[in-house]
Amino acid sequence: MHTGHATSRNLYDWENQPIAIYPGADGEGIFSGSAVIDSNNTSGFFPNQTNGVVAIYTLNTMEEETQQVAYSRDGGYTFTKYSKNPVLSIGSTQFRDPKVIWYSATKQWVMVVAYAQEFTIGFYTSPNLTTWTHASNFSHYGLLGLQYECPNLVQLPFLTNISIENPLDSSNVNSTDYYILQISINPGAPLGGSISQYFPGIFNGTHFTAVDSAARINDFGKDNYAGQFFYNIPPTSPQVSIAWASNWQYSQVVPTGELENFRSAMSLPRYNVLANTTRGEYTLVSLPYDLTPLYSTPTSLANSSSLANSSLLYDYSTTVPSGALSFNWTITSIPSANTTGTANFTFMSSVTGESIRGGFFLGGDTPFFLDRGNIRGFDNPFFTDKFSTNNLVNADTQTFRLQVVIDRSIIEVFLDNGLRSATATFFPQGQLDTLMISTRELNPGVQVSADVYGLKSGWAQEENMNGTVMGNVTMAGQMMRRNKLGHINV
Repeated sequence: MHTGHATSRNLYDWENQPIAIYPGADGEGIFSGSAVIDSNNTSGFFPNQTNGVVAIYTLNTMEEETQQVAYSRDGGYTFTKYSKNPVLSIGSTQFRDPKVIWYSATKQWVMVVAYAQEFTIGFYTSPNLTTWTHASNFSHYGLLGLQYECPNLVQLPFLTNISIENPLDSSNVNSTDYYILQISINPGAPLGGSISQYFPGIFNGTHFTAVDSAARINDFGKDNYAGQFFYNIPPTSPQVSIAWASNWQYSQVVPTGELENFRSAMSLPRYNVLANTTRGEYTLVSLPYDLTPLYSTPTSLANSSSLANSSLLYDYSTTVPSGALSFNWTITSIPSANTTGTANFTFMSSVTGESIRGGFFLGGDTPFFLDRGNIRGFDNPFFTDKFSTNNLVNADTQTFRLQVVIDRSIIEVFLDNGLRSATATFFPQGQLDTLMISTRELNPGVQVSADVYGLKSGWAQEENMNGTVMGNVTMAGQMMRRNKLGHINV
């Protein structure tokens, strides 16, 4: 196992780069980790340089998992392994996934790392990234599953008001001293397999204190795991993360093309902030990173400002070559009592009749559902096909908002400005090409509007005539790239 590498200027258009870090011998694996910019050269690796990159990762062998570092003097394109590795070893085969941040108050580096099967996250400090001292542990919180993995520690700002139309406007985002400690578990998620949870709290440089012991789940779908937060974003700004969009219960058996040479994908990059909401203090709010660079046209492809008890049907088979769409709807003037009605969406294939759908019930306990059960390209007993959550309507605004982003085999939904989110993969026999948005039995006076946008492919420059992106392969210790015909360039 290697550390792969891709680069992007907007987090959507990606370019594969040569493998960053290779195992040194047979039986070794380069497991998860993180990277930082050592702008003050605390490590001593970067004389006369302020942009040196240090990667901190787990080296896995049959005998032990240890934490190691490698450094890059060219902006992260090539790495040299530290000659005195490992930098942290405790003699365990279940000790992995270091996430490192800079804690400016103490001028120290801080590492969170998983003692996986002890259900413990260890906190370590270092002045130089190579000498580490144990500071504290965070143990047996939330959902345990069978092991903890991939911890993250990040300081997050708070929203003043989550209900406004543009909640991430800088005037609505306030810096705080609050952090979240994110912990992934696998297996043992409520829906089976893997999932991520987070704990809001206070961090003083050595110890993390959670505000309570509740397990807060990042995503109510089944395909969002081990999210990683990008480094060096000011703590006064929304923090950006990206996750692995799959589940360990079926990740190694989902369909893939003979020439694609890869399985699974990453989620949308997301903005992340905290907010206090109805019955939900310290809620992690997640919204898609700015999608506008991907819009296929300057204005929406389809829209309606009068969707109450009506429908919108849009055929995008010829207008959106990527097969990727984003749509949003806004429902306003929802009564606070005796509320009725539903709002639904369905993506369909005009060729195979397959579909994926979701919807919101405005009455009762206001549930939202997502259903991938009518997709027939993959069948597995663990591939749960239906997901749901509850989303209370804000009594002050009487409004419900939804944003949905769909690609050829993944859908992500964001409820009420990111108050809830879900990620689900799906594998159709025929490409989805038609969208229907509909509402019915809404109370008099309720208003509904919707906008549909086409999205450009982030891999268009590497697609062949069939729209397939060929995967990379490793041969003789080198990363080789397949061309558009699937041939290996040597």
